[in-house]
Amino acid sequence: MARRRAAARTVTIGLVQMRCGPDPARNLARAVAHVRTAARRGAEIVCLPELFRSRYFCQTEDHANFALAEAIPGPTTRALGRLAAELGVAVIASLFERRAPGLFHNTIAVLDARGKLAGKYRKMHIPDDPLYYEKFYFTPGDLGFRAWRVGRATVGTLVCWDQWYPEAARLTALAGAEILFYPTAIGWHPGEKATEGAAQHAAWETVQRAHAITNGVFVAAPNRVGHEAPAGGPGIEFWGQSFVVDPAGRVLARASADREQVLVVPCDLDAVETARTHWPFLRDRRIDAYGGLTDRFGE
Repeated sequence: MARRRAAARTVTIGLVQMRCGPDPARNLARAVAHVRTAARRGAEIVCLPELFRSRYFCQTEDHANFALAEAIPGPTTRALGRLAAELGVAVIASLFERRAPGLFHNTIAVLDARGKLAGKYRKMHIPDDPLYYEKFYFTPGDLGFRAWRVGRATVGTLVCWDQWYPEAARLTALAGAEILFYPTAIGWHPGEKATEGAAQHAAWETVQRAHAITNGVFVAAPNRVGHEAPAGGPGIEFWGQSFVVDPAGRVLARASADREQVLVVPCDLDAVETARTHWPFLRDRRIDAYGGLTDRFGE
């Protein structure tokens, strides 16, 4: 399929904000439809939300949920690879990876515009909070912080809880990333929304805008949307509001809080060079003085 390309240093990205139901096949079909929409609107790189093939199963510790996992490469990467090749777009997909019996990861697969698996990233920071019992399911990542040339952009991928760690953003930027993608599944505990909801959402967006500024990169965070609850539980109200920010931390686009939406946003990669020369944070880093970062605490 022939596609019109933007100017040489402008890369158009697409973020899929979607609801996720109990049927993985239907979720995949919905994701494919959204990728097609993004491509039709000119996106060259399309990113799906975290663990989009299922409801967010980490709300409970249930061994039956391990049946949702699959190999990478596997059936979903093959399906998305065919789609990527057909449309001539790159696809970034967050999947529940079955690496071996008893060994599972929360993993991103990066599929290039030829449909080939360009690489994968395994989530490094694994939370264990009420309704986010990820340590029960996921082994911490062991592939490090990485970046890949995908078309005309170099992209880095991190996942959800990784968003809160400046070290992860910095090391991915140092690997060459011009755009950081953060597939996400984050929302409110219904009982906390009234008192803590606004502050929690503001913190989530603010920390990622700071990653964009301090590293001179674009940041893109696709979230899921809707309320998901296990039987008898309060569930999570996913807050949507997927967004893209530029290297100055300005929000270029933000999705709604309550509906599925596809954001398509042009990113002028010349802004990376401009930001890093005008705010030379990478130049002024004191790499001789940061050894303490590998200590657990400064005692």
